[in-house]
Order: sequence, then structure tokens, then C-alpha cells
Amino acid sequence: MLVTNNLERIFLFKDNGQEIRLPDISVAQSPEAVLNFYSQTYPILTNAKIEGPEITDDEVHYKFVSTMGVKG
Repeated sequence: MLVTNNLERIFLFKDNGQEIRLPDISVAQSPEAVLNFYSQTYPILTNAKIEGPEITDDEVHYKFVSTMGVKG
């Protein structure tokens, strides 16, 4: 018998050297929509790009990587 499980999406980003885990607002939203939602709370995310998905410990991890201060 085949069993399927929905994996929880987790969004991660680093702020001041500390990793912050952000819960998924809705599985119906794209990762870009989640990034836009959280950029209202965390302004550093306005210039972030999305890396992932990466499956780790039965969770789907997306990383928001800030491009702030990166030249070129």
C-alpha cells in the first residue's frame, strides 16, 4: 500500500547571523507570494531571492537570501 504525506513548507532567512523560521501562510500561495507577505514585516526581504526547495527532516525548506550589500 502506498502512503503519501504532505510535507510542511518552511521559509528560512538569516538576520544578524540568526536563522529565522517563518511558517507557511497558505499552501495555495507561491513562494514568491509568501516572500512578498513577509517582506512587510521584515524589510530586508524586499531585495531577497528564493533558493530551494530542499527537503530536510520531512519539511520542504525554502531559503530567502538577501542580496543587500552584494555588488555585481
